[in-house]
Amino acid sequence: MKISVSGTYSSGKTSTVMALSHYTGVPRSLARTIREIMPEALPGVRLAEVTPPQFLQLTLRRHTGRAVQEALLGDHFVSDGSSLQEWLYGAARVRHGMNPNATAGNESGPATTTPEEMAFFGQVVEQYGHAFKQHVKATYDAYVHLRHELPIAADGHRPMNNAFRATVDGMLLATLDELRIPYHVVGGSMPERLETIAGLFGWTPVMSTAEAIELARREYGRQDFRMEHERVPADA
Repeated sequence: MKISVSGTYSSGKTSTVMALSHYTGVPRSLARTIREIMPEALPGVRLAEVTPPQFLQLTLRRHTGRAVQEALLGDHFVSDGSSLQEWLYGAARVRHGMNPNATAGNESGPATTTPEEMAFFGQVVEQYGHAFKQHVKATYDAYVHLRHELPIAADGHRPMNNAFRATVDGMLLATLDELRIPYHVVGGSMPERLETIAGLFGWTPVMSTAEAIELARREYGRQDFRMEHERVPADA
């Protein structure tokens, strides 16, 4: 069974997927983060400075990475998000601007774009949406959507814009309805999330929730949290 754990940024997707994989023994698929991709794609650039063409490059790179990971894992895995996220983060920028921080009243170097650029960007993002929807429909058996209940992590990377996050959240659920992909909205503490998700799919735990959460905490802590512009490209 192929399951995607979805939700907007700061919903706890990555930590939930890590813990769930330990808890159930189901393999997990983790796509490379934008922070990891940007140093080789756009060295020295911050996410808040990305232009429409550059964002399209990042979207394509992340979708390709997801598709490869999904193919390698076969027919049984749980995924940290899906390519719907990549499309929706672009679609929401059509509404809220290339730098959502700016439209949230938090000015921090918004990328300069013209109306013509944004119009073309919106058209390309729409076409990406058609392709990504088909990919997701053909790939996943069901979704677990994490309820929008946690505050945004002020890490200097994610957009500090609740309206932007709510737009992505609403569009994602509407798209799952459109595609007729079964989904379950889950919330609560991490132990509650793990027990609920395992129960939904009949997965037998292979360890306690406490053990799984501790392993996920250590694993999560080993990630490189440096900002994208502070990293050296892998091939430098």
